[in-house]
Amino acid sequence: MNWIELIGYVGSALIAVSMMMGNIWRLRWLNLIGGVVFTTYGVLLHSVPVALLNGFIVAINIYHLIQLTRQQDYFTLAELHPQSVFRDKFLEFYRADIERYYPGFAWEKLANPQSVFVLRNLMPVKLLAYEVQADGTVLIQMDYVIPSYRDLKNAGFVFSQLRETWLKQGGQTLVTRSVLKSHQRYLQAVGFRADAADPTLFRRPV
Repeated sequence: MNWIELIGYVGSALIAVSMMMGNIWRLRWLNLIGGVVFTTYGVLLHSVPVALLNGFIVAINIYHLIQLTRQQDYFTLAELHPQSVFRDKFLEFYRADIERYYPGFAWEKLANPQSVFVLRNLMPVKLLAYEVQADGTVLIQMDYVIPSYRDLKNAGFVFSQLRETWLKQGGQTLVTRSVLKSHQRYLQAVGFRADAADPTLFRRPV
């Protein structure tokens, strides 16, 4: 195998992996990078059809990424009743994915949960469940976002919207736990910091 063939294999792998992405942002970015690599491969082979096709794929991905950046989403909160049937159906539908982020999670184990849905363009994309403790801790038991909408916009909206509510309830510090590296990176991106003694414990001011 020569180095030009290696470039072709890398481009093929990137495009193949992008097709498995549930998040449209990741799909477009990875497909864009794969297209750039494959365009380079076509140029190096002096294959005009390969270069033109993948150049077109690159242009399409750039266009859609610009459209996604400009898109103005409508966010709102929907507070949930303690016996919400829709919440139970949501938890059941995404049960396998939720288990990845919250192993062993069971709603009935929570002592006194409060919960909200983040509606994005009227679609329920994020379920936040928390308990306000007497010591001023807001214990976040679940902060789950469905795969297609995993960006930082949901967190920015819900944390800003609930800040006054938490302060009125005596909350001072948000606390949560995570054992999954990708989720830990998300928590750090939205302002949480890992505890020095326990790297699975994360805190941030309300």
